[in-house]
Amino acid sequence: MEILQQVWGSTPEGEAIVLYTIRNSKGCEVQLCNIGASIVSVKVPDRNGKIDDVVLGYKDPMSYFGDGAASGKSVGRVANRIARGRMTVDGVEYRLEINNGVNHLHGGSKGFANRLWESRVETNRVVFSLVSADGDQNYPGELYVEAGFYFDDDNALEITYMARTDKTTVVNLTNHVYWNLAGEGSGKTIFDHELQLDCSRVLEMDPTQIPTGRYLDVKGTPQDFTTWRRLGDDIDSEFNHMKDFRGYDHYFVLDNWRPNILSRMGELRCEATGRKVEVLSSQAGAMVYTGNWLAGGCPVTKSGGRYEDYAGVAIECQNYPDAVNHPDFPSVVLKPGETYCQKIVFRTGTF
Repeated sequence: MEILQQVWGSTPEGEAIVLYTIRNSKGCEVQLCNIGASIVSVKVPDRNGKIDDVVLGYKDPMSYFGDGAASGKSVGRVANRIARGRMTVDGVEYRLEINNGVNHLHGGSKGFANRLWESRVETNRVVFSLVSADGDQNYPGELYVEAGFYFDDDNALEITYMARTDKTTVVNLTNHVYWNLAGEGSGKTIFDHELQLDCSRVLEMDPTQIPTGRYLDVKGTPQDFTTWRRLGDDIDSEFNHMKDFRGYDHYFVLDNWRPNILSRMGELRCEATGRKVEVLSSQAGAMVYTGNWLAGGCPVTKSGGRYEDYAGVAIECQNYPDAVNHPDFPSVVLKPGETYCQKIVFRTGTF
């Protein structure tokens, strides 16, 4: 195991943009960047041993600032949507930026994904850290956040998110990495990728992509991934507003979830290459997003082109969307003296 670091560029203010490369004994590697504590590349073999980069990303480091896709980045202070940008914490109402239709998304346009994080190497992992001031993006409390990345000799990428606050606040962190197991420069969509999830329920969504509070049984529906299903088969279905959202952009509830326990979420695989990614997390479920709006808005890619819609799929392990406004959802509230700690593991391999 070796960890290399290099200056990839600099911001207009002269701050260093740092690229980290974690390379294991098999010659596979993960690259990370301190913009948004992001995953820039994951290079692993197919069934024939050919190594390719299997996550989406950009050629120019500055492209990681302000990209609508949030490619590979750690998003917060609250991932996903908060309805109408309004929430009440400790009896105080807060109004947040409206940056996604009528809602607040991923902590706002100046959220964690678009910040330059502090970074360091700790023995066999890379750790990014950030201090979010009280009132940052109108969220209460000074929040200290860490994102630790570890890549082992079995080609598993482990992410640990930790946070502490000095005032009651809300936290929901995730990583927004997009997978294309045919290779990020293959030009292929993820329609032929197959997905299986240990999730027999999804959240019912309203037309603005906010949960109604109802749970839907997935059995027999286009969102039934309890057995293997191709992502492209029913992507234009009317079920649960899929056609309105132009594909999957839905929250899947993990069966038998227990807080603070690392559990299997599911697995993504590509028959053409034999690559697979098993996903494990301590989170209550995952947002599955099939890259429905990638075309037109993405910067120049690592392979020198532009991503089309459906060029990658994100399996974002996180707490429920808009949980702060649903008392019956698992809580996203963090109080002083408590430690927020969540883990995500992407275990790559072949079949």
